Amino acid sequence: MKKNITTVIVLMLISLITLSACSSSQWATKKETNTSSSNNDSIKSQTTTNNNTPSNDPYATENRYDVSSEMFEKQNGVNYGTLIKDVTYYSTVAQDNKQVNILLPAGYDKNQTYPVTYVVHGFGGDHSSHIDTDSYLVLLYGNMLHNNLTVPQILVGIDMYTDKIADKDNKTEEELRFIYDKAIKETGIDLMPYIEANYPVKTGRENTAVAGVSEGGAKSLCIGFEWLDKFGYIGSFAPDTGVIPTEYYKGTFWNTPYMQEFPMPNENNTPYYLYMAVGSEDPWNIECTLYYRDVLNNMSVKNQTDYVNGFGHDDEFWGQCFYNFFLKSFK
Repeated sequence: MKKNITTVIVLMLISLITLSACSSSQWATKKETNTSSSNNDSIKSQTTTNNNTPSNDPYATENRYDVSSEMFEKQNGVNYGTLIKDVTYYSTVAQDNKQVNILLPAGYDKNQTYPVTYVVHGFGGDHSSHIDTDSYLVLLYGNMLHNNLTVPQILVGIDMYTDKIADKDNKTEEELRFIYDKAIKETGIDLMPYIEANYPVKTGRENTAVAGVSEGGAKSLCIGFEWLDKFGYIGSFAPDTGVIPTEYYKGTFWNTPYMQEFPMPNENNTPYYLYMAVGSEDPWNIECTLYYRDVLNNMSVKNQTDYVNGFGHDDEFWGQCFYNFFLKSFK
C-alpha cells in the first residue's frame, strides 16, 4: 500500500514539473512574439500620445480594391452635399489670387465643426479635377457618407498652380513642375489659414488630411512631411518622382527632389495613417512608389503601401484608393 502511495506521489511530482516546464515554454514563446513586433508596437505607441488619437487603428485591416461601380454613381435619395466652386483667396506665395473648390457634407451645419481633407490633382489638372459637379470623388464621398462608411468632413480641391495666373497657359511642363512645388509651402502658409478663417473646420493634425494622385500624390507626401505638425493623415496614390532623390527618370526635371530625405517624425507628429498605393499596370510610377515605401520602412515610419494587381494610372484606381482613405480617416 505504501509502495502504491509512493508511486502516486512520484507521478504527481513528475506531472507538476512537466506542467511547469510547458508553462515556461509557452511564456518564452509569447515573449519572442512580442519582441518580434516591437518596432510596430513602438511606432503604434507614437500615435497614442494624446486624447485626440483616433480610436480605430487604420493599419489593422487590409485595403480593398473591389469597390463596386455603384459607389461612384449618382443614387436616388442620396444627398451629395453642397459644392462651392471657384472660391478665391489671395496667396502671398503666388503673389496672386488662387482658387479652390469646396464640398460641404450632407447635413452641413455652420454651427458645427468638421475635419478637412485637402485633395491634390495630378499633372496638368486644377482644383476641379476631382471635386466638381457629379465628379467621381463627390459621388463616392456622398455615397459613403450616406451609408455611414465615412465621417462628415469638408473636402477642399486645391490648385497646385502657384504663380501669376495670367501666365499659366504659357508654362512648359518643366516650369509647371517647379511651380507646383511652391504649393507645398503655400498650403500651410496661405490656404489652410484661409479655410480655417472662413469655414468651420476642426484644427489640429488629428482633424486634417491630404491626399492626391500622380504628381499630386508626390505633392501630398511633400505637404504631409513638410507640415507634419498640421497633417495627421496622408494619402499618396501612384506618386511621381521628385519627393526625395531616386534613380528613376534621373537627369530630368521629374527627378529633381523637393527634399533630400523624409523628415523623421517624432512621438508628437507621427502620421496617424500614411497610405500609398500603385497599380501593377501603372506605366510610370511603380518603382518610385515602392522606393518611397522602402525608405520609409527603413526609417521605421509606419505606412500601408499596396501594390495592386490589374490597375493602371487613372480615375478607376484613384476611386478605389480614395474609398480606402475615406474609410479610415478621422475614426
